[in-house]
Order: sequence, then C-alpha cells, then structure tokens
Amino acid sequence: MSMHKFDILSHINEPKDLKLLPKSDLDKLCAELREFIIDIVSKNGGHFGASLGVVELTVALHYVFNTPDDLIVWDVGHQAYGHKILTGRKDVFHTNRKYNGLSGFPKRSESVYDTFGVGHSSTSIGACLGMAVASKLKNNLTRQHVAVIGDGALTGGQAFEALNHAGIENSNLLVILNDNCMSIDPNVGALKEYLLKISTSKTYNKFRDEVWDLLSKLSKIGDSTKTIVKKVEKALKSTMLKQSNYFESLNFRYFGPIDGHNVLALEKTLRDLKDIPGPKILHCLTTKGKGYELAEKDQTKWHAPGLFDKSSGKINIKSSNKTTLTKYQDVFGKSIIELAKKNNKIIGITPAMPSGSSLKYMMEEMPERAIDVGIAEQHAVTFSAGLATRGMIPFCNIYSTFLQRGYDQLIHDVAIQKLHVVFCIDRAGLVGEDGSTHQGVFDLAYLRCIPNMIIAAPLNEIELRNLMYTAQKNCSLPFAIRYPRGKGVIQDWQVKFKEINIGQSNTLNSGDKVAVISIGHIGNMIIEITSDLKKKDINIGHYDIRFLKPIDEKMLHEVFKKYESIITIEDGCIKGGMGSAVLEFASDQNYKNKILRLGVPDKFIEHGTPEEQRKECGYDKNTVLNKILELL
Repeated sequence: MSMHKFDILSHINEPKDLKLLPKSDLDKLCAELREFIIDIVSKNGGHFGASLGVVELTVALHYVFNTPDDLIVWDVGHQAYGHKILTGRKDVFHTNRKYNGLSGFPKRSESVYDTFGVGHSSTSIGACLGMAVASKLKNNLTRQHVAVIGDGALTGGQAFEALNHAGIENSNLLVILNDNCMSIDPNVGALKEYLLKISTSKTYNKFRDEVWDLLSKLSKIGDSTKTIVKKVEKALKSTMLKQSNYFESLNFRYFGPIDGHNVLALEKTLRDLKDIPGPKILHCLTTKGKGYELAEKDQTKWHAPGLFDKSSGKINIKSSNKTTLTKYQDVFGKSIIELAKKNNKIIGITPAMPSGSSLKYMMEEMPERAIDVGIAEQHAVTFSAGLATRGMIPFCNIYSTFLQRGYDQLIHDVAIQKLHVVFCIDRAGLVGEDGSTHQGVFDLAYLRCIPNMIIAAPLNEIELRNLMYTAQKNCSLPFAIRYPRGKGVIQDWQVKFKEINIGQSNTLNSGDKVAVISIGHIGNMIIEITSDLKKKDINIGHYDIRFLKPIDEKMLHEVFKKYESIITIEDGCIKGGMGSAVLEFASDQNYKNKILRLGVPDKFIEHGTPEEQRKECGYDKNTVLNKILELL
C-alpha cells in the first residue's frame, strides 16, 4: 500500500518515533491510523470494529508509556491492530491473518511489544498482575503494567478472580476498562447495568473532575487533605450511586469515565496515573467501529465482516461462491427451534455467542427458552447442569476452543452426575485465520477420556439434525455433538427428523485392501476421493464412524477382518482422538493390520486458510489420495 497519503503515520515505525511528535499532531495521527486500518481490513478481512474503537487509546498508551519496557496486555486481542501497526509491523500488516503472515492476535514470538499471547477473553488482568508482581520481586518499582480489557471480557469470571487478587497485592497495575457497551453480541448481566449507572451519573463525575483538577494543580498535598477528599468523594458516591464502590471495595482506585476518543485527554490522564501507586482502574467510554459509520451502527455485523468495499460498505464484494449451502451453525439454529416447539423441556444456552452459534434465531422466536449467559463458559456448563437436574434438556452451544474453559465443570458438574446436557460444539476442527488460539482440534481427545459421555460428529447437515433429535429423545447421558465452522454439503437439508441408534456407524462404501474410517464433516472429502478412484477402477472402503463414544466395535471387527490397511482421518488432534481409539481397539483385539492415522499432528497450527492448514497437517485431498495409492 502507498503511504503517501499518510503524512504522519508514514514516519512512525515504532513507539520512539511516536514520542517525537508534538501533542498537536496526535489527532491527525489517529485519523490516519484509523484510515490505514480501514484500507487494509477492507481488502484483507479481519477483526474490524474493535480496533477502530481504541485508536485514540492505542496512540495515547504508546505515547505516554515507555514500551516495550512498560508492559501492555490486550485482552482477547481483537482490538490490537493499531498496536501492531505502531510497533514495527506497519509494512507487513497486509499479511495479517494470512498463512505465514502476522497473527490476528498479539503473539509473544512475533514482537517484543506483544507481552502476552491472547485470543480467549478475560486473561489480561491476571497475566498483567503476574508481570507486576514479578517486577516488584525484582525490585523494579518504576515499570508500568497496563491491562486493556473490554466490558464484555470483564464479565468473565477469570477477570473477577484477578481483580480480587490484584487488590491485595498492591502492585503497580493499571486496568483500562474499554467500555463500548458492546462485546461481539450485546453485553449482558448486572455488571453492564452497573457500568451504565457510573457512566451516566453527571453529578458524581462533575464533582470528581473538579476535585481531581484541583488536586492536580497542587504541587504538595498532605495525607490529611487526601483523606478528607477521599471521604467526601466516597460519601457523595454512596449517595449518588449505591453500587459505585464496587471496584474500590476491591482496593482499586477508580477513575473515570473518560471519553476514549479524546486523545489529548487520554494522554494527560494516563500521564497523571503513572504517578499514582497501587492498583487503578481507568474507565474509558468508546464506540466500537468509531470512524466508520456503518460499523458504528451495526457493531455485531462489523465485528469481523470479511472483505468489503469501504466506500459503499458492501460486504464480500470479491466472493465468487454463489452456493446456497447453509452454515452448520444455521442448521443448528433453525433445527433447535423445530425441536423446542415439540419438546418444551429444551433450553438453548450460549456464553455470549448468539450470533456466532446462531442461537439468535431461537432468542428472537422463543426468547424465554434461549439464554445468553455472557462470556462465562464455566458458568454456562454448570448452569446447564442445574437445568438438567430439574428435568430440562439444555442444548449448551459452545465453540470447541472455548469449551476447554469449562472442562472441570463438564467433568465434575455434568459427567459424574450423569446429567443430560447436550453439548453442541461449534467451530470444531481447523478454523482458519483465527489461528492457534481458536483451533477446535482437541475436543475429541479431551472428551473421549471422560466416563458417561456420548460423543458424535455429523457427516453433513441432515446428520446434525438427526443427532440433535436423537440427543433429546431417548437419552439420559451427557451428549456431545461437534461440527465445523462453515458450510455443509446438502442443499435441501430441512427433512423430517430421524432417530439414530447411539453408537452406530455408517458404511458409505465397501471396497478392497484399503479402508478409510472417518468421523465428521471431513468424511465428505473421502467421499470425493472414493468417487475419483472408482473412475480409475479402484475401490476402497469408507466407513463414517459417526460416534467416537460408544464406538461401533461390530463395524471395526468387520473392517479389520476384511481390509489389509486402514486409514483413520479426523479434523482433530491425532493424539488421543479417533485414530487413537481405533489403535486401542486393534491392540485389545490383537489385530495386526497396518494402520495409518491422519489428522492434526502434535503441534499448534497457526493461522491460514483451512485448506493451507490441512495441507500442513497432511490430510488435504491430494495428500490423502497419495497415501491411499501407496497402500494399494
């Protein structure tokens, strides 16, 4: 990209360049940075609204603090594009989320300015507190530690645990609450209401501003005066806002709210806060998508819109995919409504992803039967368990990578008690550009070792519907259904529900010498390969195992007795997954067949397209075809 139109940004390669600017140039820099982000993301895709909302805050942070010696931790990292651009990655930012390019999230191995690897929410305060305590133990009392967390991420229990701990450590920690009143989906919970009350109390904030303006003008002030001021302030807040002492009850000094788009006010405030010891919270009010009108108006849609024309706002302008195939998440979203209309025990649960999971359809049509619990995966699982104890049938919809956060609850609160919770595990398998923090590749392995679990993966949209139907019909155990991100393979999938025998596989093709055992959507690639080989008069076996647990031992006996070589393939980690289950079966039954396992190897897979990732892992179509031919 040509930098000629960016008079100031073109000269900023790292924060030391930024610090040379006069304050009068900061507004213009913010405008240029915002334009640069819009230009790149419109052509390359990525997270959009969050980064636009913190442009001024990002500039102010790097202008005031001595990064990378001072440490900034970005929660989740959706909002860190400006940070990356200002810290030496401007010229390669066009590779963001591309294979072998920049990560879409802060990543320690990528830059010294990325102090902590993120991707999941609510980790920033805890990580930053750890850094602050480490600095104190090393007797570095001047280093600053800043955690930037959004109002949505603050609803996560881990954030509260960290706040509670930080209050007693008395470390040099500044928590910046980026309050845009909007996570990916509308924020929920009592904390939202609390923040709103603080934000709208004009009397309190006018008083606070006047007091602290006065204090800032005094060069010296005695402890007695400070004490008096604090008491007056506390009394006023107690009168004006009965809940306003929440953060201060945790031993945090609360400052704000402040206009998060006033870069000069932010700069002054941050500089003042550097001199105040102990844990502090700065409450910044921002607008997600700031500077791009369409993104400001529809913040959910513009969270990560894909490619778009920045002038017209038309999204997916380069998409040539004219298929009418449906996303698996929408198959879930439409099917659960059909099921819930026939079964009044069904409740839909999501931890803050009603749009991403498509539970939004149920929330619109049956609002009393669909519940968003906020960014709280642990709570989502235990809440579902509670519902199940009273005879309800919760469909707990969680992304595979986020269900990892509720693992203890899954074991302790659901499986041990044999509670009938249906886990609809979205984004299972390799997910593409979000990279290593979001790959849903571990669920088959981490679920398989848990007693009392039923684990299934549909081959296509109809199987997803039928598994959902089966899970709520004649089952009393925890039931996990995992399915991938993206579209299915069937045009007309809204057919009559059909019950599936739990533990029953599906024979898709009977062949000679070589058999492929697949689980889930990846089996459609094997169907294509089988069809291609038949044109060359080569016939292989293909078995959709469908259930990882209980596994179809009858089918496995037939396969091991009939075929010389067996290939297992799964869109998940090889260690502990479906291939491991087949190996264990073969060992237990003393079969000596050649077994080749394909899937995600024992490493974290970085960002790229799913096709690029499968090729790297060795189970793309061409690689699998060659593996089959080698065994014939």
